[in-house]
Amino acid sequence: MDLLFYLALVPSLGSAAQWLAHRTNLPSILLLLLFGVGLGQFINPDDFLAELTGGDATAGPKLLFPLVSLSVGIIMFEGGLSLRLEELRESGSAALRLVTIGAAVTMAGVTIAAHQILDFPWRMSLLLGAILVVTGPTVIGPLLRHVRPSRRVASALKWEGIVIDPIGAVLAVLVFEQAFLHGDDPSLRIALGMLAWTSLVGVVLGVLSGWLMTLVLRKFWLPDMLHGVAALSFALLMYAISDQLAHESGLITVTVMGIWLINQKQVDVEHVVELKENLRTLLIGCLFVLLGSRVDINNVIEIGWPGLLFLGVLILVVRPLSVYLSLIGSPLNYREQTFIAGLAPRGIVAAAVSSIFALELQRNAVEGDVASADQLVTVTFLVIVGTVAVYGMLASPLAKFLQLADENNHGVLIAGADAWVREFASELQANQVHVMLVDTNYNKISQAKMDGLGGVCMNILNEHAREELNLAGIGRMMAMTPNDEVNTLSLRECRTLFDRSRLYQLTFSLKNSHGRRGLTKNLLGRELFGEGMTFSAIAAMYQAGATFKSTKLTDAFTYDDFMERYGEDTVLLCVIKDDNSLSINTVGDPLRPVSGQTVLALVHSVPVPPDHAVMQS
Repeated sequence: MDLLFYLALVPSLGSAAQWLAHRTNLPSILLLLLFGVGLGQFINPDDFLAELTGGDATAGPKLLFPLVSLSVGIIMFEGGLSLRLEELRESGSAALRLVTIGAAVTMAGVTIAAHQILDFPWRMSLLLGAILVVTGPTVIGPLLRHVRPSRRVASALKWEGIVIDPIGAVLAVLVFEQAFLHGDDPSLRIALGMLAWTSLVGVVLGVLSGWLMTLVLRKFWLPDMLHGVAALSFALLMYAISDQLAHESGLITVTVMGIWLINQKQVDVEHVVELKENLRTLLIGCLFVLLGSRVDINNVIEIGWPGLLFLGVLILVVRPLSVYLSLIGSPLNYREQTFIAGLAPRGIVAAAVSSIFALELQRNAVEGDVASADQLVTVTFLVIVGTVAVYGMLASPLAKFLQLADENNHGVLIAGADAWVREFASELQANQVHVMLVDTNYNKISQAKMDGLGGVCMNILNEHAREELNLAGIGRMMAMTPNDEVNTLSLRECRTLFDRSRLYQLTFSLKNSHGRRGLTKNLLGRELFGEGMTFSAIAAMYQAGATFKSTKLTDAFTYDDFMERYGEDTVLLCVIKDDNSLSINTVGDPLRPVSGQTVLALVHSVPVPPDHAVMQS
C-alpha cells in the first residue's frame, strides 16, 4: 500500500464511521475508535511510515504527533467559538467549580485508583490522573444535542468540556516536567511558576490574537472568501508560537481566541464558525482512526479485570464525588448535579495527550518507564472507549429519569403564528406532538397561548433570542410565515440547532420561484406538503372553509378510503405513528400512510358523499 492510498483511506473510514453512528444513534467516537483499531490490525501507522522511510522507527511519531497537535488546536479553536459569555449567567458558577475543585478531586481520585488498582508507579499514576482530568467536548456536544437537557445543565457541561481540556493538558505538562524530567529534585515553586507562565502566555496571546483578527475583519483588510481560511491559519500560527514560549499553552491560546471572536460585537463571524465546524468533523474522524490504529488490542486484553475495575471506579466513584463536592452550595439542584455526575466521557484531547507523553516517556524514560508508557496509552484508550460507551447509552435514560429532558424529540418549532398555522399546531398538539410557535406579532402569539399552545414573541433571526428558546423535546423546525425570505433566512439561522433533514419550509410563491429577482431553489429547506402549497394557497383554502383533520387509519378504513371520503383536493400534511413520532409530507419525499397511523390533512369542511364519489368516477 502506498502513502497516497493510506491518506485517502483514513478520512474515508472516518466519514463512514460517523455516518454509521448517525444511522444507528451510537456515539460516533466509539465507532471511530473501533474502525481505527480494526485498521490497526492490518496497518499500524508507525510501522507503515517506518517502512516508507527505510526502517526509521521514529519517523511515524515525528510526523504524526505534530499533525495531531495542530489538529487538536483546531478542534479547541472551534470549541472556543461555541462559548458565549451570556451562558455564564446561569451556569458560570457551576462551570468554574467543575474546572477547579472538580478537576482537583478528579486528578486525585484517578491517581489513587491507578496506583491501587492498576499497580502504576505513583508518578505514572499522577500523570494519568492529569490526563484524565479532561472530558470530551467532541462527545458531550452530540450527546447534549440528542438528550436536550435543561439549558443551564447543558451550558455547564459544554463550558466544562471545552475549558477543562487545556487545563488538563497543562497539568500533564507540569506533572511530566516535575515527576519525570526533574524527578530527583521536584520543586513546588518551579511548578507554580511554570503554571503561571503557561497560563499567562496562553491568555495574553489568545486575547491579542482575537483582537487582531477582529481588527482585520472590521477594517475589511481581507476579502470575504479568505475570512475562514485566514482565521484558521492565524489560529494555527499563534498556537505554534504559544507552544514555543510555553509547552501546551497553545491550547489555551486558541480557546481564548475563539471565545474572544464569538463574543465580540463588532463583526459577524458566523461564516467563520461554519467553516470550523466542517473541518472539526473531518479532523475528529481522521484523528480517532489514526490514534486508534496505534493501539495494540492485545495490550488492552492483557489489562483484564483491573482495567474494567478502574473504569468502574472512574464512572461510579470519582466522577460523582468530584461533581457533588465541587457543586456544594451551587444554584444547580440535586437532579441537575446527578445528571452532570453521570456524564464525563473522555475524547480526542485525552487520546492525543496520552500518545504524545507516551512518546516523550519513551525518549526520556529511565529503566522501567518504557513499559509503563505503553500502558499509559492503552489505559487511556480503554477509558475513552468505556466512558463513551457507558455515557452514550445511559445519558438519555438518565435525563428522562431525572425529568431533565422530554421523553422524545418529536416536537416541532414553527416560525409563524397566523390563524391557519395555529389551527394546524392545535391539531398536532391534540395528537401529543409538542409544538412551539415563534412570531414577532404579539397579538398572534397571545392568541396562540389562549388556544393552549406554546408560543414566544421574538424574532427567529435574532441569534441572542434563539439562544433563549427552550428546545427540550423539539427535534425539527417548520418555517411557515407569509414571507418567503423570512422562511429561508430562519432555516439558515437555525441550521446549528437542527439537522438539515429536519428543516422544512413552505413552497415559494410563484413570483419567488421564477425570474432573476426571485429566490433560488437551493436556499430552500424541505418543501412542505406538496407542489403549490404556498402560504397564500393554504390560507385561501382555510378561508374558504377547509379544516385540519386527523384520522386514525385501520385495516377497515385505509388511506384510499380516507381520500375517497374527503376528495382528491385533500392535502396530506403529516403522519403520526403510535409512538407519537411525526413524519412530514414533503415534495421530495411524499408519504404513503398505512394502517395504524394517524393522518393529519387539510380537508374540505363537508366530506364527499359516497354516491357523489361514484358519479365522479
